[in-house]
Amino acid sequence: MTRARKSLIDLSVTPYYHLIARCVRRAFLCGDDKYSGRNFDHRREWLVKRMKLLSDVFAIDIAAYAIMSNHYHVVVKVNKNKALDWSVEEVIRRWYKLYKQGDSLVERFLNGEKLNEASLYIFSEIIATWRARLYDISWYMKNLNEYIARQANKEDNCTGKYWEGRYKSQALLDDKAILSCMAYVDLNPIRAKIATELENSDFTSIQERIHKYKNTPKNSKQPAQKSELFEHKSQPMQLLKLGSNAEPDTIPFRLIDYLELVSWSSRYFTCNKQREVSKNVPNILAKLNIEEAEWLNAIQHFRRQYANFAGSKVRLMNLAAQNQAKWYKGVG
Repeated sequence: MTRARKSLIDLSVTPYYHLIARCVRRAFLCGDDKYSGRNFDHRREWLVKRMKLLSDVFAIDIAAYAIMSNHYHVVVKVNKNKALDWSVEEVIRRWYKLYKQGDSLVERFLNGEKLNEASLYIFSEIIATWRARLYDISWYMKNLNEYIARQANKEDNCTGKYWEGRYKSQALLDDKAILSCMAYVDLNPIRAKIATELENSDFTSIQERIHKYKNTPKNSKQPAQKSELFEHKSQPMQLLKLGSNAEPDTIPFRLIDYLELVSWSSRYFTCNKQREVSKNVPNILAKLNIEEAEWLNAIQHFRRQYANFAGSKVRLMNLAAQNQAKWYKGVG
Protein backbone atom coordinates (compact mmCIF):
# COMPACT_ATOMS: atom_id res chain seq x y z
CA MET A 1 0.00 0.00 0.00
CA THR A 2 1.28 3.48 -0.90
CA ARG A 3 2.26 5.48 2.17
CA ALA A 4 1.62 9.18 2.64
CA ARG A 5 4.69 11.24 1.79
CA LYS A 6 4.51 13.07 5.12
CA SER A 7 5.10 9.75 6.89
CA LEU A 8 8.25 9.14 4.82
CA ILE A 9 9.87 12.58 5.03
CA ASP A 10 10.30 13.97 8.53
CA LEU A 11 12.93 16.68 8.88
CA SER A 12 12.95 16.28 12.66
CA VAL A 13 14.37 12.78 12.11
CA THR A 14 16.92 13.54 9.35
CA PRO A 15 17.59 16.22 6.73
CA TYR A 16 19.16 13.68 4.30
CA TYR A 17 17.12 11.81 1.66
CA HIS A 18 17.80 9.54 -1.30
CA LEU A 19 15.38 10.27 -4.15
CA ILE A 20 14.76 8.17 -7.26
CA ALA A 21 12.54 8.79 -10.29
CA ARG A 22 12.09 6.43 -13.23
CA CYS A 23 10.96 7.14 -16.78
CA VAL A 24 8.03 5.07 -18.08
CA ARG A 25 8.50 5.78 -21.76
CA ARG A 26 10.18 3.27 -24.10
CA ALA A 27 12.41 6.04 -25.45
CA PHE A 28 14.08 6.25 -22.04
CA LEU A 29 15.12 9.28 -20.10
CA CYS A 30 18.37 9.49 -22.03
CA GLY A 31 20.82 7.29 -23.92
CA ASP A 32 20.17 5.35 -27.14
CA ASP A 33 16.70 4.23 -28.15
CA LYS A 34 17.14 1.04 -30.17
CA TYR A 35 13.64 1.38 -31.65
CA SER A 36 13.94 4.87 -33.12
CA GLY A 37 17.73 5.02 -33.43
CA ARG A 38 17.75 8.39 -31.66
CA ASN A 39 20.08 9.40 -28.87
CA PHE A 40 18.74 11.23 -25.83
CA ASP A 41 21.94 11.85 -23.86
CA HIS A 42 21.30 15.59 -23.92
CA ARG A 43 18.42 15.03 -21.50
CA ARG A 44 20.96 14.16 -18.83
CA GLU A 45 22.26 17.70 -19.11
CA TRP A 46 18.69 18.98 -18.74
CA LEU A 47 18.40 17.12 -15.44
CA VAL A 48 21.73 18.23 -14.01
CA LYS A 49 21.14 21.88 -14.91
CA ARG A 50 17.60 21.82 -13.56
CA MET A 51 18.64 20.14 -10.30
CA LYS A 52 21.32 22.75 -9.71
CA LEU A 53 19.03 25.63 -10.59
CA LEU A 54 16.43 24.35 -8.14
CA SER A 55 19.05 23.96 -5.42
CA ASP A 56 19.89 27.63 -5.88
CA VAL A 57 16.23 28.43 -5.27
CA PHE A 58 15.24 25.88 -2.62
CA ALA A 59 16.91 25.33 0.74
CA ILE A 60 17.83 21.87 -0.58
CA ASP A 61 21.44 20.96 -1.35
CA ILE A 62 22.70 18.17 -3.65
CA ALA A 63 25.06 15.71 -1.95
CA ALA A 64 25.26 13.15 -4.78
CA TYR A 65 23.58 12.36 -8.09
CA ALA A 66 23.72 9.91 -10.99
CA ILE A 67 21.71 10.21 -14.21
CA MET A 68 21.15 6.79 -15.76
CA SER A 69 19.44 5.71 -19.01
CA ASN A 70 15.89 5.43 -17.66
CA HIS A 71 16.09 6.77 -14.11
CA TYR A 72 18.06 9.07 -11.87
CA HIS A 73 19.26 9.19 -8.26
CA VAL A 74 19.87 12.24 -6.13
CA VAL A 75 20.89 12.49 -2.48
CA VAL A 76 19.80 15.77 -0.92
CA LYS A 77 20.06 17.60 2.37
CA VAL A 78 17.23 19.90 3.41
CA ASN A 79 18.35 23.04 5.24
CA LYS A 80 15.11 24.07 6.94
CA ASN A 81 16.77 26.55 9.30
CA LYS A 82 18.28 28.38 6.35
CA ALA A 83 14.82 28.85 4.84
CA LEU A 84 13.37 30.00 8.16
CA ASP A 85 16.08 32.69 8.36
CA TRP A 86 15.27 34.17 4.94
CA SER A 87 13.76 37.63 4.91
CA VAL A 88 10.35 38.18 3.35
CA GLU A 89 12.03 39.80 0.36
CA GLU A 90 14.33 36.78 -0.07
CA VAL A 91 11.39 34.36 -0.03
CA ILE A 92 9.65 36.41 -2.73
CA ARG A 93 12.80 36.69 -4.83
CA ARG A 94 13.32 32.92 -4.78
CA TRP A 95 9.66 32.11 -5.43
CA TYR A 96 9.59 34.45 -8.41
CA LYS A 97 12.48 32.53 -9.96
CA LEU A 98 10.07 29.62 -10.33
CA TYR A 99 6.74 31.32 -10.80
CA LYS A 100 6.73 34.58 -12.74
CA GLN A 101 3.13 35.38 -11.93
CA GLY A 102 2.92 36.42 -8.31
CA ASP A 103 0.09 37.47 -6.03
CA SER A 104 -1.59 40.87 -6.11
CA LEU A 105 -0.92 41.48 -2.41
CA VAL A 106 2.73 40.59 -2.88
CA GLU A 107 2.94 43.00 -5.81
CA ARG A 108 1.43 45.75 -3.67
CA PHE A 109 3.99 45.01 -0.93
CA LEU A 110 6.86 45.16 -3.44
CA ASN A 111 5.56 48.49 -4.75
CA GLY A 112 5.84 49.93 -1.25
CA GLU A 113 2.11 50.12 -0.56
CA LYS A 114 1.14 50.00 3.10
CA LEU A 115 -1.18 47.05 3.72
CA ASN A 116 -4.07 47.19 6.18
CA GLU A 117 -4.32 44.66 9.00
CA ALA A 118 -6.49 42.17 7.08
CA SER A 119 -4.35 42.34 3.95
CA LEU A 120 -1.18 42.05 6.00
CA TYR A 121 -2.47 38.87 7.63
CA ILE A 122 -3.23 37.30 4.23
CA PHE A 123 0.13 38.47 2.92
CA SER A 124 1.91 36.82 5.86
CA GLU A 125 0.06 33.57 5.16
CA ILE A 126 1.16 33.66 1.53
CA ILE A 127 4.80 34.19 2.50
CA ALA A 128 4.61 31.40 5.10
CA THR A 129 3.24 29.02 2.44
CA TRP A 130 5.93 29.94 -0.07
CA ARG A 131 8.67 29.64 2.57
CA ALA A 132 7.49 26.14 3.58
CA ARG A 133 7.37 25.02 -0.05
CA LEU A 134 10.93 26.24 -0.59
CA TYR A 135 12.28 23.59 1.77
CA ASP A 136 9.77 20.91 0.75
CA ILE A 137 11.22 17.92 -1.12
CA SER A 138 7.93 17.22 -2.89
CA TRP A 139 7.87 20.74 -4.33
CA TYR A 140 11.51 20.38 -5.35
CA MET A 141 10.75 17.12 -7.18
CA LYS A 142 7.57 18.55 -8.71
CA ASN A 143 9.56 21.42 -10.21
CA LEU A 144 12.23 19.02 -11.44
CA ASN A 145 10.10 16.23 -12.93
CA GLU A 146 7.37 18.38 -14.44
CA TYR A 147 9.95 20.55 -16.21
CA ILE A 148 11.77 17.53 -17.69
CA ALA A 149 8.47 15.90 -18.72
CA ARG A 150 7.36 19.04 -20.56
CA GLN A 151 10.72 19.36 -22.33
CA ALA A 152 10.73 15.69 -23.35
CA ASN A 153 7.11 15.74 -24.54
CA LYS A 154 7.83 18.82 -26.62
CA GLU A 155 10.87 17.17 -28.16
CA ASP A 156 8.96 13.91 -28.79
CA ASN A 157 5.97 15.86 -30.13
CA CYS A 158 3.57 13.97 -27.90
CA THR A 159 1.60 14.21 -24.68
CA GLY A 160 1.01 11.84 -21.81
CA LYS A 161 2.76 10.33 -18.85
CA TYR A 162 6.54 10.57 -18.81
CA TRP A 163 7.45 9.38 -15.30
CA GLU A 164 6.58 5.96 -13.96
CA GLY A 165 4.83 7.39 -10.92
CA ARG A 166 5.65 9.52 -7.93
CA TYR A 167 9.28 9.63 -6.92
CA LYS A 168 10.63 7.17 -4.34
CA SER A 169 12.44 8.35 -1.22
CA GLN A 170 14.69 6.87 1.44
CA ALA A 171 15.39 8.70 4.69
CA LEU A 172 19.10 8.42 5.58
CA LEU A 173 19.13 8.17 9.36
CA ASP A 174 22.84 8.22 10.27
CA ASP A 175 26.35 8.86 8.96
CA LYS A 176 26.81 5.28 7.76
CA ALA A 177 23.61 5.45 5.72
CA ILE A 178 24.59 8.82 4.22
CA LEU A 179 28.06 7.59 3.24
CA SER A 180 26.81 4.24 1.87
CA CYS A 181 24.00 5.84 -0.12
CA MET A 182 26.22 8.53 -1.64
CA ALA A 183 28.75 5.90 -2.74
CA TYR A 184 25.95 3.66 -4.03
CA VAL A 185 24.66 6.54 -6.15
CA ASP A 186 28.09 7.64 -7.38
CA LEU A 187 28.99 4.08 -8.36
CA ASN A 188 25.87 3.49 -10.47
CA PRO A 189 27.59 3.69 -13.91
CA ILE A 190 30.50 1.53 -12.69
CA ARG A 191 28.16 -1.08 -11.23
CA ALA A 192 26.07 -1.10 -14.43
CA LYS A 193 29.28 -1.44 -16.50
CA ILE A 194 28.49 1.75 -18.41
CA ALA A 195 31.83 3.19 -17.28
CA THR A 196 35.09 1.60 -16.18
CA GLU A 197 36.55 4.56 -14.29
CA LEU A 198 35.07 7.21 -12.03
CA GLU A 199 36.42 10.01 -14.20
CA ASN A 200 34.49 8.55 -17.16
CA SER A 201 31.27 8.18 -15.18
CA ASP A 202 29.43 10.93 -16.99
CA PHE A 203 26.65 12.86 -15.26
CA THR A 204 27.59 11.80 -11.75
CA SER A 205 28.58 13.90 -8.78
CA ILE A 206 31.74 11.86 -8.21
CA GLN A 207 33.03 12.75 -11.68
CA GLU A 208 32.31 16.41 -10.96
CA ARG A 209 34.07 16.26 -7.59
CA ILE A 210 37.15 14.51 -9.02
CA HIS A 211 37.49 16.96 -11.92
CA LYS A 212 37.20 19.96 -9.62
CA TYR A 213 39.69 18.51 -7.13
CA LYS A 214 42.28 17.69 -9.80
CA ASN A 215 41.90 21.03 -11.59
CA THR A 216 42.23 23.22 -8.50
CA PRO A 217 45.78 24.63 -8.25
CA LYS A 218 47.51 23.67 -5.02
CA ASN A 219 50.29 25.71 -3.45
CA SER A 220 53.09 23.29 -2.54
CA LYS A 221 54.28 25.73 0.13
CA GLN A 222 50.85 25.93 1.72
CA PRO A 223 50.97 25.37 5.51
CA ALA A 224 49.40 22.12 6.71
CA GLN A 225 46.80 24.02 8.74
CA LYS A 226 45.45 25.49 5.52
CA SER A 227 44.80 22.10 3.87
CA GLU A 228 41.14 22.34 4.90
CA LEU A 229 40.88 25.63 3.02
CA PHE A 230 42.19 23.90 -0.11
CA GLU A 231 39.66 21.08 0.27
CA HIS A 232 36.91 23.67 0.56
CA LYS A 233 38.05 25.50 -2.61
CA SER A 234 38.54 22.27 -4.54
CA GLN A 235 34.87 21.30 -4.40
CA PRO A 236 32.13 22.15 -6.91
CA MET A 237 30.17 25.26 -6.00
CA GLN A 238 26.76 23.75 -6.72
CA LEU A 239 27.23 20.56 -4.70
CA LEU A 240 27.00 20.26 -0.93
CA LYS A 241 30.58 20.30 0.32
CA LEU A 242 32.24 17.46 2.17
CA GLY A 243 33.76 18.59 5.43
CA SER A 244 33.33 17.34 9.00
CA ASN A 245 30.86 17.28 11.85
CA ALA A 246 32.53 20.42 13.17
CA GLU A 247 31.81 22.38 9.98
CA PRO A 248 28.22 23.60 9.55
CA ASP A 249 26.38 22.94 6.29
CA THR A 250 28.79 20.24 5.10
CA ILE A 251 28.57 16.48 4.68
CA PRO A 252 30.32 14.97 7.74
CA PHE A 253 33.24 13.38 5.84
CA ARG A 254 36.46 14.84 4.46
CA LEU A 255 36.64 15.17 0.68
CA ILE A 256 39.91 13.25 0.36
CA ASP A 257 38.54 10.39 2.48
CA TYR A 258 35.43 10.15 0.36
CA LEU A 259 37.31 10.22 -2.96
CA GLU A 260 39.65 7.50 -1.69
CA LEU A 261 36.75 5.36 -0.48
CA VAL A 262 34.73 5.55 -3.70
CA SER A 263 37.84 4.96 -5.82
CA TRP A 264 38.72 1.88 -3.75
CA SER A 265 35.12 0.65 -3.90
CA SER A 266 34.96 1.05 -7.68
CA ARG A 267 37.78 -1.44 -8.11
CA TYR A 268 35.56 -4.21 -6.77
CA PHE A 269 33.48 -3.86 -9.91
CA THR A 270 36.37 -3.44 -12.35
CA CYS A 271 39.29 -5.44 -10.91
CA ASN A 272 39.60 -9.20 -11.00
CA LYS A 273 42.23 -9.24 -8.26
CA GLN A 274 39.89 -8.42 -5.39
CA ARG A 275 42.25 -9.90 -2.81
CA GLU A 276 44.79 -7.24 -3.69
CA VAL A 277 42.15 -4.56 -3.45
CA SER A 278 41.20 -5.77 0.03
CA LYS A 279 44.71 -5.10 1.35
CA ASN A 280 44.22 -1.32 1.27
CA VAL A 281 40.92 -0.82 3.05
CA PRO A 282 40.30 2.95 3.49
CA ASN A 283 40.67 4.32 7.03
CA ILE A 284 37.23 5.91 6.95
CA LEU A 285 35.58 2.49 7.21
CA ALA A 286 37.47 1.75 10.41
CA LYS A 287 36.60 5.20 11.79
CA LEU A 288 32.91 4.51 11.25
CA ASN A 289 33.21 0.90 12.42
CA ILE A 290 32.05 -0.50 9.08
CA GLU A 291 33.17 -4.00 8.16
CA GLU A 292 34.46 -4.51 4.62
CA ALA A 293 31.79 -7.11 3.78
CA GLU A 294 29.07 -4.86 5.20
CA TRP A 295 30.29 -1.96 3.07
CA LEU A 296 30.48 -3.98 -0.15
CA ASN A 297 26.97 -5.28 0.37
CA ALA A 298 25.69 -1.75 0.93
CA ILE A 299 27.22 -0.24 -2.21
CA GLN A 300 25.81 -3.07 -4.31
CA HIS A 301 22.37 -3.55 -2.79
CA PHE A 302 21.51 -0.33 -0.93
CA ARG A 303 18.07 0.05 -2.54
CA ARG A 304 17.16 -3.55 -1.77
CA GLN A 305 18.77 -3.61 1.65
CA TYR A 306 16.43 -0.90 2.94
CA ALA A 307 12.98 0.38 2.08
CA ASN A 308 11.86 3.92 2.94
CA PHE A 309 14.31 4.29 5.84
CA ALA A 310 18.03 3.46 5.92
CA GLY A 311 20.28 3.30 8.94
CA SER A 312 21.59 1.16 11.76
CA LYS A 313 19.37 -1.52 13.29
CA VAL A 314 19.02 0.57 16.45
CA ARG A 315 17.91 3.67 14.51
CA LEU A 316 15.45 1.64 12.44
CA MET A 317 13.98 -0.07 15.48
CA ASN A 318 13.62 3.20 17.38
CA LEU A 319 11.99 4.94 14.43
CA ALA A 320 9.63 2.03 13.86
CA ALA A 321 8.53 2.20 17.49
CA GLN A 322 8.15 5.98 17.24
CA ASN A 323 5.93 5.58 14.17
CA GLN A 324 3.99 2.70 15.74
CA ALA A 325 5.26 0.28 13.09
CA LYS A 326 6.19 -3.33 13.87
CA TRP A 327 9.29 -3.47 11.71
CA TYR A 328 11.32 -1.64 9.06
CA LYS A 329 13.29 -3.41 6.34
CA GLY A 330 16.98 -3.51 7.20
CA VAL A 331 16.58 -4.47 10.84
CA GLY A 332 17.27 -8.10 9.93
